[in-house]
Amino acid sequence: MSAPASNRMTADEFIAWAMAQPETEHYELAGGEIVAMAPERATHARSKGHICTRLTAAIDATGLGCEAFINGLSVVVDDTTVFEPDVLVRCGEPLDGDAVRISDPIIVVEIVSRSTLGRDTGAKLVDYFRLPSVLHYLIVRAEERVIVHHARAEGGTILTRILRDGPIVLDPPGIVLTDPFSPNVSMRQ
Repeated sequence: MSAPASNRMTADEFIAWAMAQPETEHYELAGGEIVAMAPERATHARSKGHICTRLTAAIDATGLGCEAFINGLSVVVDDTTVFEPDVLVRCGEPLDGDAVRISDPIIVVEIVSRSTLGRDTGAKLVDYFRLPSVLHYLIVRAEERVIVHHARAEGGTILTRILRDGPIVLDPPGIVLTDPFSPNVSMRQ
């Protein structure tokens, strides 16, 4: 990792700096501090791919104007916090092909790893829901085949469900995520 010019960065400075790093290196910005992301294990990468595939299939089946993205886009929470979730869904006008940052995901997915468990279940949970657009935050514990689904209810209350099987209803926007741990795409409508 090349050392940044200063110890603390703004979101804009961070994104410019991160874009200059090798494509194989990934970083996030938490409270102005750069956080290096560890390489992924196979289970992590598989789970991320399966969930993105299922979300894309569910979106396609409903005809919603949404798109699923697998890591790479920066989610700007505020001027000192930028995350790169494993998977996200964004609805609305399609992004420009050169876009690298967004601030309006509706579904955010993090696959828990040994090194990110505390951040994914603590600070990121709080920070993602600071964005008014976020309606669902899925924390995937792939090795245990468990998904913790945090959903914004009316009035802003966050409801939490722990799912070990069955479909996950993500409404709004009106999609159903089925069998996120299986490599075979299957959907219920």
